[in-house]
Amino acid sequence: MPRAALTKNANSVRLGGQVALITGATRGIGLAIARALAAESCNLILTGRDEKALAKISRELASAKTKILAHPCDVRDPHSVDALFRAARRRFKRLDILINNAGIAHANVPVEKLPLPTWRDVLETNLTGTFLVTQAGLAVMKRGGTIVNNLSIAANRVFPGSAAYNASKHGALGLTNTLREELRPRGIRVIALLPGATDTEIWTTLWPEAPRKKMMSPATVAQAVVDAILLPANATVETIEILPTAGTL
Repeated sequence: MPRAALTKNANSVRLGGQVALITGATRGIGLAIARALAAESCNLILTGRDEKALAKISRELASAKTKILAHPCDVRDPHSVDALFRAARRRFKRLDILINNAGIAHANVPVEKLPLPTWRDVLETNLTGTFLVTQAGLAVMKRGGTIVNNLSIAANRVFPGSAAYNASKHGALGLTNTLREELRPRGIRVIALLPGATDTEIWTTLWPEAPRKKMMSPATVAQAVVDAILLPANATVETIEILPTAGTL
């Protein structure tokens, strides 16, 4: 058997039977990661706010090797997050991989014209939501677990007109870096995912005329995430910054 095939088989065994929770799993990068982990025989907890989309993805990914729990959740709401984890504990009783992917953007507008409700909604989804889901997840995650926070390159760069989005992602990077140091003694890896322009629906809000053909596919980003998770337990990629060859666009 070729060396590459042997490596893939060994990796598949490593992830087979593990439990991964993915927020914002019904589209874009979250959906691509769900598909990539299902291909590695992970059991999946899929969540988002669109129940019909969750049901559709659940039917697509369920197999003899991949058990699915699809449960709606609004990551901004601690009661909704609690309900998600009660359901998750009943079904799987463990969590090995947490992908904090749920996020929203806002229309391009300068700070002086940015509505306070928009600011709050973006911060609560992208930053507070990551905090709430992570806090709940840590109660059931053991040594050897991995947390991946999807932050975007807006976590360490700024884009005029995207103040709430930039602030939420900068804050989430600070949370991610703090988590990494706190969780080292527990043997839980924390990865900051900073993808550049990726062809997802978020551009409909951010930049409707964006050059989609120059962007990466969500599947490309998902593969980078799976490769990082597959590293031996004594190694980690702390930050994945992946960009299209065209640059930041």
